[in-house]
Amino acid sequence: MKNPKLSSRYAKALFDFAGEKNQVEEVHGDLQLFANTLKENRELQVLLRNPVVQPHQKHQVFESIFNGTLHDITYQFLDVLLRKKREPSLDTICDEFFKLYNAAHNIRPATITTAKPLGETLRNKIVALLTEQTGATVVLTEAVDPDIIGGFVIKMDDYYLDSSILSKINRLRQEFSQNSFQVQF
Repeated sequence: MKNPKLSSRYAKALFDFAGEKNQVEEVHGDLQLFANTLKENRELQVLLRNPVVQPHQKHQVFESIFNGTLHDITYQFLDVLLRKKREPSLDTICDEFFKLYNAAHNIRPATITTAKPLGETLRNKIVALLTEQTGATVVLTEAVDPDIIGGFVIKMDDYYLDSSILSKINRLRQEFSQNSFQVQF
């Protein structure tokens, strides 16, 4: 079971320690590599979360994959997590670390959903507009959902802007369903 307090405490400890050693950028890059490896490799996720697999076997797999590719701080931190049997929380610890990193570097992630992929010029204009509005560096993630028909949906922190044709159709449908006007001949 995942524990958000545990994840945030471990992430904060790693972030603070990496900051003391002036290695935040290296640790951030290592955790991105580790998180991407976890996301792309379902077998590794299953292995790390499986309580039947012995801790020394998990450690051997971890060592064979990441030894020499990760910075010492990151490698030792992840090794401690494995020894403490915290592997079910590895992905949430990484997510919490990324939140701390983004807050420290004034980076705000945003997601834009459109019916078709954005062109490069439109994408750059949207990023520039969001950067101007927020005063932060915006990292835009694109998603394509043909069901929204047209327009876009932007999600950034607590900000949600739905300017899709699907939402407009739904609003019109709701207005017409509440309309008490009846045509009489």
